[in-house]
Amino acid sequence: MNIALTRAADSLPRRAFTVHDIRRMVEAGIIAEDEPFELIEGDLVMMASKGYAHELIKGALAVAIARALPDDMTMGPQMTIQFADATLLEPDLAVFKRSARIRSDANFTYIAPGGLMLAIEVAASSLTYDKGLKARLYARHGVHEFWVTDANERVTWVHTGPTGETWSSIVEHGPDEALTTPALPNFSIRLSEIG
Repeated sequence: MNIALTRAADSLPRRAFTVHDIRRMVEAGIIAEDEPFELIEGDLVMMASKGYAHELIKGALAVAIARALPDDMTMGPQMTIQFADATLLEPDLAVFKRSARIRSDANFTYIAPGGLMLAIEVAASSLTYDKGLKARLYARHGVHEFWVTDANERVTWVHTGPTGETWSSIVEHGPDEALTTPALPNFSIRLSEIG
């Protein structure tokens, strides 16, 4: 699908969309159900196509997480999650308590406060966006832990301790270091071993 993109109005006021506007656009066929986008504080942001390195790392992380999930937890790969009336994010992987998943009134997935244990963004071209704006949004909405993984360099920044729009700790892990998380006691992976 060819999509016209513009940046002509970057410094001008523009209409902010809500999740209900997005739902109506999907139902009307203006936006395809599987179209890659996020709604960031009212702005519709188109997401880039995923390349080989991105899919390789995301796939390996998904398999390792699935094997380590306790019975009361589940994982959503590229799941559209409503965080607020004007914010829909689609983390590459989301780990959450089964009991925390709720259908929002706009018919999107909503995770109850405190229920989203881990959100992972695998980045190739979106590293700055994920480490900046997306990290602030995940912190603001109380995600327990947030990872940004550079798919090409296999470096991961682990964010913990959300407070307001910041994180109390951001630790960089190289490709040979084991990635673990308190959310999944039996999970461990080294990105350098993915091939």
